[in-house]
Amino acid sequence: MADAENPLLGETTCGSLLQKLQEIWDEVGESDEERDKMLLQIEQECLDVYKRKVEQAANSRAQLLQVLSDAKLELSTLVSALGDKSSVGIPEEGSETIKEQLAAIAPALEQLWKQKEERVKEFSDVRSQIQKICGEIAGNASEQTGALAVDESDLSLKKLDEYQVKLKELQKEKSDRLSKVLEYVSTVHDLCAVLGMDFFSTITEVHPSLGDSTGVQSKSISNDTLSSLAKTVSALNEDKKQRLHKLQELATQLIDLWNLMDTPEEERRLFHHVTCNSSALVDKVTVPGALALDLIEQAEVEVDRLDKLKSSRMKEIALKRQVELEKIFASVHIEIDPEAAREKIMALIDSGNVEPTELLADMDNQIMKAKEEALSRKEILDRVEKWMSACEEESWLEDYNRDENRYNASRGAHLNLKRAEKARILVNKIPGMVDTLVAKTRAWEEDRDISFMYDGVPLLAMLDEYAMLRQEREEEKRRLRGQKKVGEQQNMEQETAFGSRLSPARSSGPKKVVGPRGNGGANGTPSRRLSLNANQNSSRSAGKDGKRDSMKLAAPANIVTVSKDDAASHVSRTDSVPASP
Repeated sequence: MADAENPLLGETTCGSLLQKLQEIWDEVGESDEERDKMLLQIEQECLDVYKRKVEQAANSRAQLLQVLSDAKLELSTLVSALGDKSSVGIPEEGSETIKEQLAAIAPALEQLWKQKEERVKEFSDVRSQIQKICGEIAGNASEQTGALAVDESDLSLKKLDEYQVKLKELQKEKSDRLSKVLEYVSTVHDLCAVLGMDFFSTITEVHPSLGDSTGVQSKSISNDTLSSLAKTVSALNEDKKQRLHKLQELATQLIDLWNLMDTPEEERRLFHHVTCNSSALVDKVTVPGALALDLIEQAEVEVDRLDKLKSSRMKEIALKRQVELEKIFASVHIEIDPEAAREKIMALIDSGNVEPTELLADMDNQIMKAKEEALSRKEILDRVEKWMSACEEESWLEDYNRDENRYNASRGAHLNLKRAEKARILVNKIPGMVDTLVAKTRAWEEDRDISFMYDGVPLLAMLDEYAMLRQEREEEKRRLRGQKKVGEQQNMEQETAFGSRLSPARSSGPKKVVGPRGNGGANGTPSRRLSLNANQNSSRSAGKDGKRDSMKLAAPANIVTVSKDDAASHVSRTDSVPASP
């Protein structure tokens, strides 16, 4: 019994168990048939166990192969999704066992899973920012609250770069939009300040976030907000333009009324904030409250007050306009009847048949036409002035040439000599001046079909008179030259007959009194008034022109008596210095 148990206590094998079974059967006395039957049963049971174990092993191998296949598929999927095979050590296909292959794949899978999680987070962050900015641009950022689903089939760096590029473009667009919004908000603030409007209520009507001064990034940048801001700025600019136009009209009226009624400077300063923008451009008006409604209303009230005051001072204002009109006419030598005009104005005002504004408007129109008339006459009058100045120099030069002491070394003689040189140059230009003046005057008259009047006298008649006097002077000079030649010939005959020449200063003969020069002087120079009727110039002859008239019309102070020969010698000396061309 002890020998039978020994094998059981030691290493148990199939042979030892079969031997033990044989011993038991021998001891029992089992028949061979039973023994064969039992052995067949044992063999069958062993086969079943082997089959079961083989099946278990096959199932285990199949599971491992499935796991390996899944791992490889997942590895391939991750590598394909991440698109970065080189960054992970992927095992190559070889002769390793299944478990060795699984052991080799596991680290790569773990690393790829970590990369995938990180990549999914990056994609999620980028796409969330993109969605947020797109929502802000579309104006529905508050509606997008759910998390975005990430497409895990493509987590490559290329795809991530595409999203990041798109994100940068959207961030730039957001920055540009935000800058535009802030620019609009600043413009609205400035316009509201100038117009005296409430900025906060104006800007919050566009979007509530625009009134928040704490967070710049929280301001709305949607298309609707930008469009509304643009419309608001446009409306405020138009309002500003209209108010400025209204204020400038009021400022112009104020200035005109002040000038009409000689309003003192102290009273004008009270409305300097109105008149300071009378000619300003829209963009230049930036002072807060400069175009506030209450300021415009204040200006309107003042204009109404001055209008009422103007009606009571109508006569004074109208006479001031008449004086202005008379000054314009006088400055361009146009004669009018000021007394009759003033009487007519007073009669119109007293009759009440004309509105004060209509009368002033009519006088303003007359002043405007008078200024236009003065402008059209300016060129001709400037030439007349130069011609008259040249004629004065011609008259002075004639007087200077008659002065026998002009070359004496007296005080101021060198100044007169220089003046005489310049005067001769100027006198030589007189014919050209007259010709040009005649041509200009005729062109002016043909263009307007009226005569060019100068202090009531036709200018062409004055020029004709001057030309006639100048021609008479030339004829007189030729006559005197002839007399001189006859006198010299007589002297030569006397010298031949008597053997000596009598001195002209001692010759006895009839004496002649040299009297004052006639109108315009001996040289044909016209008087300053250049009028055919000396009494037609009332204002001109009393002033500077009268002084020049007296200079040409006055006789020389030293009236002396000379003989005929002395006169001839005097003419000879005079002709030696030409007075005119």
